[in-house]
Amino acid sequence: MKYILKHDKLKSVKTCIVYVLMSSIGQNEAGQLKTLEKFGKPMHRIFIDKCSGKNTDRPELKKMLDYVRDEDVLVVSEYARLARSSADMLRLVDELQAKGVEIISLREQLDTTTPQGRFILTVFAGLAELERETLRERQREGIAIAKAAGKYKGRQPIPVDLTALQMECKLWREGKQTAKRTMQKLGMKPNRFYRKVKEYGF
Repeated sequence: MKYILKHDKLKSVKTCIVYVLMSSIGQNEAGQLKTLEKFGKPMHRIFIDKCSGKNTDRPELKKMLDYVRDEDVLVVSEYARLARSSADMLRLVDELQAKGVEIISLREQLDTTTPQGRFILTVFAGLAELERETLRERQREGIAIAKAAGKYKGRQPIPVDLTALQMECKLWREGKQTAKRTMQKLGMKPNRFYRKVKEYGF
């Protein structure tokens, strides 16, 4: 596929900023970057987030928003890399356009510099949000049916070695080791450790 989104207009653009979101373990940025390379413009700077895209509270996204300026072009492989909800999408588009930044999504062939592109972007974001909510509803229904049939037991609790917990907590309480060292020896995270200490009175 050739990416021809306003290439004539963008011949004069000096700065193309790239944003990449890897939202699951096992993904890597190579696939998105390969797609972005087909755009045919030099990538001035690349921002890569490796976290959930459920909201806009992402470190590299924030850095990108602080970095971009008037006449920059933000390029993403697909709009879902930028935002997962139509509300977040519109807020980001407004924020970027207020800075004079154009946005181009290669997969959907969308360009927010036109009213048509902005409208289609909103429609796509809304449909994707509806699809995710429908999937979640089906999962909830499936769990409810499984529970009713006695086939769903949920996540099993992680077993606790009470003898080891009591012994290590005794050393901690006596000041012979730190709480951090106690948690390391027990292989527990802080929340779980303090919850179990309170639960068993150690």
